[in-house]
Parts: sequence; structure tokens; C-alpha cells
Amino acid sequence: MGVFVFLPLVLPLTAWPIARLAEQHLHPRTATVLLSAAAGVLAVCSTVCLALLMVVGTAQLPGNPLPDGWSDPEVREAVPYDEVAGRAAIPALLAVVAACARTLWVHRRVRRRAVRALEGARGRSVAVLPDGEPYAYALPADRGRRGRVVVSTAMLSCLEGGERRALFAHERAHLTGRHHRFLLAVHLAARANPFLRPLRTAVSYTAERWADEEAAIAVGSRRAVARAVGKAALVSRGVPPGTAPAHFAAAGPVPRRVAALLEPAPTVRRWPPVFTTAGLAAWTAAAGTTVSALSSANSAVTLFLLLKAATPL
Repeated sequence: MGVFVFLPLVLPLTAWPIARLAEQHLHPRTATVLLSAAAGVLAVCSTVCLALLMVVGTAQLPGNPLPDGWSDPEVREAVPYDEVAGRAAIPALLAVVAACARTLWVHRRVRRRAVRALEGARGRSVAVLPDGEPYAYALPADRGRRGRVVVSTAMLSCLEGGERRALFAHERAHLTGRHHRFLLAVHLAARANPFLRPLRTAVSYTAERWADEEAAIAVGSRRAVARAVGKAALVSRGVPPGTAPAHFAAAGPVPRRVAALLEPAPTVRRWPPVFTTAGLAAWTAAAGTTVSALSSANSAVTLFLLLKAATPL
């Protein structure tokens, strides 16, 4: 395996320029799907890398439950600096597991709190809560419950008729596109590897832009959606954290969203040409993800064969 076993740990660094290029030059839907998939693959690969380092690097430690053959020199030679890397991988892997578990726990807790807040609320698809705090969010379907758009009376009182329709269309787009899954995936990926945080930030923005574009198509006016986005962000500024499920959607950079809505609609392309800025972002992300996956697969298969050969019958 050699130094290539460390490659999945550092390849997420390529996400920094890719995230910026993708959110600026790709269609929001394409950028959301591409960046979420890349983040998930890179996070899994880096976690597999840590597990491989831990197995090889700790097999020779006294008192470990692993087979004695796993500490043979032939196995240890597969990973450079196996003792240092293996011992360092133990707390790193535990931190990844703990961080991801906490993220899932918080996600479920906030979601249950949102469901309890809707008990007794009327409306199957839209729930209007009598609340003096202005907010609106999309609560995805779960365990037989339909997805619902949740909005407070304070938020509705701040918007006009066309702006209200734009707000509802925006939140319904979150439900239809299942944006909460992309957002949760990049949150977990960022917990697994901090180098993937730019992808989490980018997907939070592109998911909002995706919903903006769908809302503009639904209401037939990009300016109406821009006004709704601007007003909603202005009146909801300062709302206490926890009012809306944080892992479902975030407001994102509002001025950039409004500016994008005041421009012509972006062109929808399944995969942009190579010799364009958008193509550079897409193909670089795909190449980096592929290299990381191949490196992890090669390391895992090589280690498996070494450990199988060193395991006594």
C-alpha cells in the first residue's frame, strides 16, 4: 500500500476550490447532487483509511485481541510509520464515530421537537403556527407522516400575497427535492473529515438556490421570489437558534441568492463540457472522488489479502 494509504485523508483538500467553482458555475441542482455525492464518497474513503491504519498499526500492541500473525513484519511494512500512524488513528477514528453519532442524535432530537410542535396543528401540507417569531421551514416526511411546510403567523404577516406563494413554493421545493438528505449527508461528511467543511457550506447554499429556482418556475416570477427571500431573511434575522430544524435548510448567503434571482435562469445541463469553468469544477470533483475511492479500495483489498495470508488456520 505504501504512502497511498494516506491519500484518502488528504484528497478532500481538493474540495476547497471545487466547492467554490461548483456553486458559482453549475446549476444548483447539479451542484447539490455532485457535491453531496463527492462529500459522501470522500468521507467514507477517509474513514476506511483510518480503520486500515488502526488495524495495522495496533496489531503489535500487547494485550490486543487481534491474531498474532497480524503483527508480522510483512503486514506492518504495508503501512509507512505503522506504529505512529496506527496509534494516532485510534483517537481519530473514535472522534469520527462520536461526532457522526452526535450529529445523527441532534438531527433526530430536533426533528422530534418539530413534530411535537405540530401536534394539533391544522393542515396536511401546510401548518401555520400562531407565533410572534417569524420563521418558515420544511419538515420532511417520516414514519408515515407527510412532509409539511411550517410557517408562523408572524412570517405571513410580513409578506404580501405573491411573496407568500413564493415562500410556500420554496419550502415545497425542499420537500420535493428531499434536500434534507443532501444536507444531512454533507453534515456527516464534514464530521468525518474536517477538510470537507467547504462542501457542507457549498451544499447549504446550492440547496437553497435549487429551491429558489423551483419556486421561480412555480410562481412564474423570479422577482417575486427574490422579494420573498429578501424580506424573509430580513424579518427572521435574530430568531433564536432551534426554532427551525437546523439540519433541514439554512438561509444561506441571502444577497447572493437575491442577485442570482434577478439574473436570467441558469441553464440546466446534466454534465457540462470539459473546457468550461463549470466543466472544470465537475470533472475535477469526479476525478478526485474516483482517485480517493480507488486508493481506498486498493488499500483495503491489499490489506485483506495480507491479513488473510498472515492469519493462522
